[in-house]
Amino acid sequence: MSTEFESRVDFSELRETVENIRTEIHRIVVGQDHMIDLLIAAVLADGHVLIEGVPGIAKTLTAKLLARTLDVNFQRIQFTPDLMPSDVVGTSVFNPKTAEFSFHSGPVFSNFVLIDEINRAPAKTQAALFEVMEERQVTVDGITHTMSPPFLVIATQNPIDQEGTYRLPEAQLDRFMVKIEVHYPSLSEEQQILSEFHLRNNSFDISAIKPVMTREQLSRFRQSLREIRAEQTLLQYIAEITHQTRNNSALSLGASPRASLGILMASKAFAAMEGRDFITPDDIKNVASSVLRHRIMLTPEKEMEGITPEDVITQIITRIEIPR
Repeated sequence: MSTEFESRVDFSELRETVENIRTEIHRIVVGQDHMIDLLIAAVLADGHVLIEGVPGIAKTLTAKLLARTLDVNFQRIQFTPDLMPSDVVGTSVFNPKTAEFSFHSGPVFSNFVLIDEINRAPAKTQAALFEVMEERQVTVDGITHTMSPPFLVIATQNPIDQEGTYRLPEAQLDRFMVKIEVHYPSLSEEQQILSEFHLRNNSFDISAIKPVMTREQLSRFRQSLREIRAEQTLLQYIAEITHQTRNNSALSLGASPRASLGILMASKAFAAMEGRDFITPDDIKNVASSVLRHRIMLTPEKEMEGITPEDVITQIITRIEIPR
């Protein structure tokens, strides 16, 4: 039986651009296909990303390479314990010549903001991101400054080294559409990393990565996601998954409605990346863990038993009947 279908929306340009982004990133990064696809999906779905993994597995590198494939402004902020909110969002500076205050914008005023080691800054600095991540604006001294679209935050953190770090509050975690957990490469991938590094004379030329998606294209692609169909049964499926996290004995905190919206938008992005104008249950299952894992909290008893958020999410999805 043929599996061909005719899409009502032409996603050929989007698919070609996504493939070009993958190709550019893979010129330097080996493997990590799921992380790269989730990052691209988040860009298309206008959602922020939190990347977690041990040092040295290309978290920051991949985010920088993704930024280079987009023809937009880019800023990187290294979070440290002494970083102040004004160092991120900017501050008002008094001009003695005019006897007036003028606003000097901080590095967060960009299209693509990479925050390295986000959990190393204290709570006050982390809180400076609340408004800008949710409302795409910054308020300083009672004056609101709007961000120019597109605006995307990609943050990294290390789950192993806890000294000198500050745990992200649940309210801030909820503002990230997806959390990507990056793992070590396989043996064959690590051998390929060594071979390519050696062939490149012990260096990676990041400047060789060229933009393949313009600001105008990204705006059109985001608009096209609105045309992707989601049957009512699939919307009910998403709502049931999220609802089950709030009624699970293994969890002390369930996911918010923002999680349901995140699953829907991420599913639409993956559908578009495959050239479809409709989402499927597989799209939902493909993104559910990444959207939910940072929004739920295990009970202390389950944590002691070694249960992980992924285990609970898998159990929830397994129990729910898949829409036909």
